[in-house]
Amino acid sequence: MSITPERKQEMMQEYATVKGDTGSPEVQVAILSERIKNLTEHFKDHKKDNHSRRGLLKLVSQRRRLLDYLKGKDDSRYKTLIGKLGLRR
Repeated sequence: MSITPERKQEMMQEYATVKGDTGSPEVQVAILSERIKNLTEHFKDHKKDNHSRRGLLKLVSQRRRLLDYLKGKDDSRYKTLIGKLGLRR
């Protein structure tokens, strides 16, 4: 369910705006999307795991807030990010 440190480093390098970037909204949204994807796969086998489902809902709302922030800050960065991640909206 969690992301390996190697995978997290790959994602940071791929979505970083500048070298060494770890906290930009793009990186945070990419990591959250990976965690959401992993949890969604988990729920295909464990349909009644409501404790983890609450965590999933928190991750989704956190990602939504970050995307809203990015859209208000710079619309072009927002559009390229959702295009790269394949998110709807």
